[in-house]
Amino acid sequence: MAGLLVDGNWTQKDEFAEDDGKFKREDSAFRNWITADGGSGPDGQEAVEAEAGRFHLYVSYACPWAHRALIFRHLKGLEDLIPVSVVHPHMLDHGWELKDDFPGATGDPLYGKSYLHEIYTRAKPDYSGKVTVPVLWDTQEEMIVNNESAEVIRIFNSAFNEITGNTSDFYPEALRGEIDEVNARVYEPVNNGVYKCGFAESQEAYDENITPLFDTLDWLEARLSDGRDFLVGNQLTEADIRLFTTLIRFDPVYFVHFKCNLKMIRQYDALNAYLQRIYEMPEVKPTVNFDHIKQHYYYSHKHINPYRIVPQGPRDLVAS
Repeated sequence: MAGLLVDGNWTQKDEFAEDDGKFKREDSAFRNWITADGGSGPDGQEAVEAEAGRFHLYVSYACPWAHRALIFRHLKGLEDLIPVSVVHPHMLDHGWELKDDFPGATGDPLYGKSYLHEIYTRAKPDYSGKVTVPVLWDTQEEMIVNNESAEVIRIFNSAFNEITGNTSDFYPEALRGEIDEVNARVYEPVNNGVYKCGFAESQEAYDENITPLFDTLDWLEARLSDGRDFLVGNQLTEADIRLFTTLIRFDPVYFVHFKCNLKMIRQYDALNAYLQRIYEMPEVKPTVNFDHIKQHYYYSHKHINPYRIVPQGPRDLVAS
């Protein structure tokens, strides 16, 4: 099911696409920053100072956007600094639920709320818009710092370095131009493209997006077929993590559920090896929860899968 807040009130919406049958993703609403000294963000955003124990992260194991933030939290050694609340995989009439009756779901240890939209209205009582994860929460000011995953991972990449001593850089200055180019090339046709196919409510909308999706996967396969292990600079960067969270869901979910069925990732030699390589990283593998992923998509999207049957396959969720 779908829904949103209108002036602080939860409102049910039964369709995911617009009147033209096309799925359109809204921009994230909370775009502040965290910096080491509390100075402004990279584009002049208002910022708060990085502190241990001040911040909290609301995520879904199922959501690829939230998954980016979880991986960066591990890569940057932030597990003890930034606790996590994990929503229930079933997103039903009230959106993301803060229940703990599914393995891995935590409930809401901060406030005991039942739904994520109650966290949004705690931050802004008259908020209007979608209720999404990840949510980077400031427990001191009781506000949402940021709910845009592309920015949350960059906050995690550098803001807490002086506290943790972890200076690993997944958006290095020398590679930023190329990383930005790859991100832009991948985002619309792949990261967002699977949703534009899956949530299409007309044949035209689906046909418009299926070809760019697989054209870009072919481009990625070629890029990774020249001996490189990663997309940019032959080192792990944010470009890899942004792509990985889509690829890991592709064969179990998007291929069937979203009708992205021209080809499975395991049928691409280089892309499949790349997916396996990242998946086996010790900072990445613990963040992948296929039970949450499959339960969320197949159970929550009743308009696509009305009997809510969760398929068992593929037999090997990550093909080796």
